[in-house]
Amino acid sequence: MSIVKSIQSKIIERIGQAANSARENGDLQFEKMPEFVLEVPREKTHGDFATNIAMLMAREAKMPPRKIAEIILRHLSNEGTWIDRTEIAGPGFINFFLDYRWLYQVPPQVVELNENYGKSQVGQGKKVQVEFVSANPTGVLHMGNARGAAIGDSLASVLGAAGFSVTREFYINDAGNQIEKFAKSLEARYLQLLGEAVPFPEDGYHGQDLIDTMKVLVEKVGDKYKSVEEELRRELLVKYALEEKISVIKKTLENFGVNYDIWFSEQSLHDGGEIEKTINELRDKGFIYESEGALWFKSTRFGDEKDEVVVRSNGLPTYFAADIAYHKNKFQRGFDQVINIWGADHHGHVARMKGAVQALGYEPDRLTVVLMQLVRLFKGGEILRMSKRTGTYVTLNELVEEVGKDAARYFFIMRSPDSHLDFDLDLAKSQSADNPVFYVQYAHARISSILRQAEEMGYSIPQVSNVDLSLLTEQSELELIRKIADLPEEIANAALNLAPHRMTAYAHDLAGLFHVFYTNCRVLIEDEKLRNARLMLAQAAGICIRNVLRLVGVSAPDQM
Repeated sequence: MSIVKSIQSKIIERIGQAANSARENGDLQFEKMPEFVLEVPREKTHGDFATNIAMLMAREAKMPPRKIAEIILRHLSNEGTWIDRTEIAGPGFINFFLDYRWLYQVPPQVVELNENYGKSQVGQGKKVQVEFVSANPTGVLHMGNARGAAIGDSLASVLGAAGFSVTREFYINDAGNQIEKFAKSLEARYLQLLGEAVPFPEDGYHGQDLIDTMKVLVEKVGDKYKSVEEELRRELLVKYALEEKISVIKKTLENFGVNYDIWFSEQSLHDGGEIEKTINELRDKGFIYESEGALWFKSTRFGDEKDEVVVRSNGLPTYFAADIAYHKNKFQRGFDQVINIWGADHHGHVARMKGAVQALGYEPDRLTVVLMQLVRLFKGGEILRMSKRTGTYVTLNELVEEVGKDAARYFFIMRSPDSHLDFDLDLAKSQSADNPVFYVQYAHARISSILRQAEEMGYSIPQVSNVDLSLLTEQSELELIRKIADLPEEIANAALNLAPHRMTAYAHDLAGLFHVFYTNCRVLIEDEKLRNARLMLAQAAGICIRNVLRLVGVSAPDQM
């Protein structure tokens, strides 16, 4: 348990004891203790913690909340709680102000735990699968995929740091209509490169990358597939192109710092008969009916606007049918929670997918869909739409080449997934305090520089047992320690709320407090005891920045 959580738990315990003592003394009347909260107020002037217990007890106790608060405080024991003083505020909040000396426990713990500081076990080993990107393998990864990659990977890291057992998964859409279009597109490009005047499919994939793929194949096999029967030719072209495309996608994501535990093939669901078995199970349960020669899932029973086709009149299953079978497969693998990162354009698919999960007998709340809004790319103050290579959208590779992995990932994580993101290329490349990733990384580099200079000046980095942290009394020192103390709760809350953007917000605030501390408090001074205390504080701040940046897949440079 973190230091903050330990203090909080002790105060909650004492509040409950005070209320029970007041009841036993006849000062308060209530049957059951309300589920009150003890939280950090938004305003610093309201103390370190505040509780709403008095307002929750007012009706049953039949007295004003402020009177209840007064009674509770009369019975409250502060011993062993770090409570310095209390006050009653507003309609009846009880505010708690701590003795600031509790902060001196924090830096030694950070230094001792090092890369493990901030981790917790709130997840209790719960098995969670995070499926993200899952891009159509018929093209290159674009900006939407890039945001999904950064969000999904960072969320998985945050969940892991909070004690969940996490699996990262990519769902390969290697079956269905898009693969049929892919096959026709590849065939047309292959034959055209061989000099054949064949038309290109109207609904085909027009990207330059398909032409490049077929050029390489022609160099390898020439016209070997030209005389092959059409169906076999398309099958061979798709097999070759998919292997190449998936290999490129893997490499692109690895370069972006994303590594998956599982690459799951949609085709395997077809080959293993899982789609047919799932459709039959839903039919047996009364959730499938036939109409107009097709099979329909009764998604309207789960809040959807209309029922959804799962098997077309030609007998071919839809993408939705495969998706249902895929989610059944997920739960059969033993995941307690399944998280999907989807683009906002899939919002209409959420209700029917949750309905299908429920129809299969699983709690729909075990499936969480994080919807991700669009990204707009700006350069020179104008929206940038075109890719030099594909002629359509800016690709992930192009973005990383332009701004680097660190800036790309940080910028994608900065905003909540449900917020539109304006990505400013010029800002991402700038080396100034206006660039948030540079601002945070510079704080870490500055700390590393201080520690290097200390060694060069003959000042050894202090051992925990040799440091008197009570010498840290400046406001900027105490505020920095307080922020460092918050990291375990920040990570836990980011995990429980599926909000990895909280990590970049925390990193920016922490870096800002360090920069203020650096300006106000010289570290490498003659006074050995104060110097050692500040060195330990700087070291602890560096560890926190490094740990947070690691969670969002961004480096913590020692020099800039």
